[in-house]
Amino acid sequence: MEIYLVGGAIRDRLLGQPVTERDYVVVGATPQQMLDLGFTQVGRDFPVFLHPQTKAEYALARTKRLSSSDGLQNDTTIIPTKSIAPIVHTAYDITLKEDLQRRDLTINALAEDSQGHIVDYFNGQRDLEQRIFRHTSEAFVEDPIRILRVARFMARYGSIGFQIAPETQNLMQKMVAAKALEGVTPERIWKEIDRALIATRPSLFFKTLRNCGALAYILPELDRLWGIPQPSRWHPEIDTGVHTMLVLQMARRLSDDPMVIFAALTHDLGKGETPRLIWPSHRGHEERSVHLIEGVCKRLRIPNRYCQLAILVARYHGHIHRAWNLRPRNVLCILEAADAFRNPQRLKSILTACEADYRGRTGFAESRYRQKAQFLAWLKAATAIDNRTIVANLESPSMIEQAITRARLRAIKNCPIVRRMGRG
Repeated sequence: MEIYLVGGAIRDRLLGQPVTERDYVVVGATPQQMLDLGFTQVGRDFPVFLHPQTKAEYALARTKRLSSSDGLQNDTTIIPTKSIAPIVHTAYDITLKEDLQRRDLTINALAEDSQGHIVDYFNGQRDLEQRIFRHTSEAFVEDPIRILRVARFMARYGSIGFQIAPETQNLMQKMVAAKALEGVTPERIWKEIDRALIATRPSLFFKTLRNCGALAYILPELDRLWGIPQPSRWHPEIDTGVHTMLVLQMARRLSDDPMVIFAALTHDLGKGETPRLIWPSHRGHEERSVHLIEGVCKRLRIPNRYCQLAILVARYHGHIHRAWNLRPRNVLCILEAADAFRNPQRLKSILTACEADYRGRTGFAESRYRQKAQFLAWLKAATAIDNRTIVANLESPSMIEQAITRARLRAIKNCPIVRRMGRG
């Protein structure tokens, strides 16, 4: 029995990145031997065992293969036409090289023995030095989700110079063209998107998917934003897709909450359905965005908490931008819609996404977003009213709600205006 540290732990250590988890592959062992050593077996598709003390994952060396009937033959590569479960084979005589060969990228096909010697059959160290994502072998096509995984690696490592090898880019495009993503479960797609949102450069995730054609399949509502113009007066970058990526990146700069970042990503989806005749105006895009967000969340089975926040940002971001033109009743409606009196953090999340929208424009990245301070001041004023005194002076309980509303409106009306200076 031989045990090797494999994959991301070696990659990240060589890159000088934090190592968050360690995975191992076991060569020359049977499941029963692992159980006899006190390991706990988990996983249904192939044997994976948890170490009795560290709980690290130990997988038996394995191979996968696709039947030629499962996909389209492309030269010597079988590209699956739908998401299928490749045949997984584990045996004590499978070699380390055979196991590593079916891993996605060369930089993840590294192993380290118990003496600290790195085993590198596929030049993964060279690709790390040259900052290249390259598929290890044609086995890359075994799992179409690897297309999204490469995109997520770009979001994580693109800021330190990584690029996708041309042959890998070409293979990803062929997989998309062969409809390999059909049948991939929504849960797997959303998991990759969710993880990409909090990467260093989430915009690179979506740009990578767009470059290989996968974005049009996974998020067509987002993909169609490129090429749609906006008024240059408000959007010097003009292109809606470009603006959306600027907003996404700004949201990541302002927050590490994936819900906020998702809301920023989807706030303008409705502009993709604006009639061409009224371009570059986008009247009514807020409610169109709400409708599209609901569809996206249902299709990808996105958690309700993400969906609810995204809908609030889509519906109200235009009003929040025009804070000083709102009447007190409009302000109160937004506070109530956000459930701000019971959950002020939700309002802060909405305002952060709105700030990302405002600053996610060419030339506005360093601007101050005073609308955020103004709405928080209005909330503070409306919350500070004396409910007990109001209730005590009422003749009937039926008048409570109306009386509190009037008091909140007065508080908002009398709240000092946050000083407006410069572009903010």
